[in-house]
Amino acid sequence: MPAVMEATLRDASLYAGIAVLLGVLSFLAPPVRRRGLLLMAVVALVALAGVWLLANYGGRFGDRTLYEVVREALLALLALAVIRSVLLFATRIALARFNVPSIVSDVLQGLALIVYALFRLDAVGVNLAGIVTTSAIVTGAIAFSAQEVLGALWAGIALQADRTLRIGDWILFDGKSGQVVGIRWRTTSIRTKNYETIIIPNASLIKDKIHVLYRAGTPELALREIPFSVAYDQVPSRVVAVVDEAVQRADLPNVGRDPPPWSVCASFDDSGITYKLLYRIVDLGRSRDTDSTMLGIVYAALQRAGMVIPFPQRDVHVFRAAGPEERLRREVERRLVALAQVELFALLTETERRTLAAAVQPGLFVRGEALFRQGEPADSLFVLARGRLGVYDERDGAARRRLAELDAPGYVGEMGLLTGQPRGATVVAESDVECLRVDKAAFDAVLRARPEIVDELSQVLARRQAENDATLQALGVQERGAREHGRARELMLRIRKFFSLSPSAGPR
Repeated sequence: MPAVMEATLRDASLYAGIAVLLGVLSFLAPPVRRRGLLLMAVVALVALAGVWLLANYGGRFGDRTLYEVVREALLALLALAVIRSVLLFATRIALARFNVPSIVSDVLQGLALIVYALFRLDAVGVNLAGIVTTSAIVTGAIAFSAQEVLGALWAGIALQADRTLRIGDWILFDGKSGQVVGIRWRTTSIRTKNYETIIIPNASLIKDKIHVLYRAGTPELALREIPFSVAYDQVPSRVVAVVDEAVQRADLPNVGRDPPPWSVCASFDDSGITYKLLYRIVDLGRSRDTDSTMLGIVYAALQRAGMVIPFPQRDVHVFRAAGPEERLRREVERRLVALAQVELFALLTETERRTLAAAVQPGLFVRGEALFRQGEPADSLFVLARGRLGVYDERDGAARRRLAELDAPGYVGEMGLLTGQPRGATVVAESDVECLRVDKAAFDAVLRARPEIVDELSQVLARRQAENDATLQALGVQERGAREHGRARELMLRIRKFFSLSPSAGPR
């Protein structure tokens, strides 16, 4: 065996031993990380066996050139196996916690093979200066004619180097959504929900905007939004409550429960109010089926609640001459029923109540809204037709203290209507509330037409205040009556002054 070949065999044995050692050490890592290392160890042993056979039986080659070609091919195969083994072990096992992108390993492998090729060319006596000069010219020509390809190549390196995208991510790009299934040097592949594979040049991903819908490996689930509409005759808070109850009670395996699905009022549109149902989805690949299931639940919940889902339409209304008058008449009748339940207005005649009903202002308050706040100027009364109110004390900047609650039918703010006294408490809607607002202007005509009812109104106010005054609970019947009488006279004078009515002797 020639001395040169003996040294070559010794070096080949050393490098093959490195590949085999790394393959053995890889068994300390999980199976998914040692993939490829055992194959490279086998390739290194095969290349070493070839070098040994060539060293022992290579003398039988009659052609020296053929001998050298076989030798260099075997050494190149061994070099590839060793370089690949070192890089795989370093990136997948030794530096596993850094999650090194695979393209980094590919680039380093390419550079290492170039260095090895230059080294072997010099070893066999090839003129490297001429090759470098020629290759530079050729490389420049290739680079000029393949700028787009090279741009995509470097874009792929950048994508993986800064981990803009990862395998398993769900992205939205150019109107198409899909899961990233491959990132190569020049292109990135995404698989859509229709099981179509879209190949995107990496240069386009670098230049344009990418929406990452879900990042692989993160515990937070992707958020889905499903719009739906409901007619304007429904209070948004009630629609939200109906839909939330339905979707939160349903058994939905592909829907996250932390947080549970919820809905919000999104916008007021031409045909109805638009809402959005939001939920966390476990598997985006099944979003189409899950969205369909969620919409079915929404539809059923709205149907049960008697809520109409509108569609784009133009309404042509044909009224008879008495149409608007009829609607006004029905509305006044509805208001009359509410006013008749108020103790203050029980003193009025049917005609007076009808006049008042035509002048009041209907109002809708949703949960959490304040009808008025303590200390605000006042000149109106609120008749509660539906819902519940909470009465709170907020004086002197102290913490809010709950005083009482009021369910329909009822009324609040009578002192503001009749005396102009500032609000004595804060009143907040504790549910969706329908009420009628009776202000001074509406009540003024009634009192001016029949000012004598001021005396009776003052007595009703005094009695109501006495019933709400905790300090009167310990008084006897006579003492309580005397106190009410004195308060009634005071209230009568204040009512007449507020409405600019002539003085009266008052209650006796």
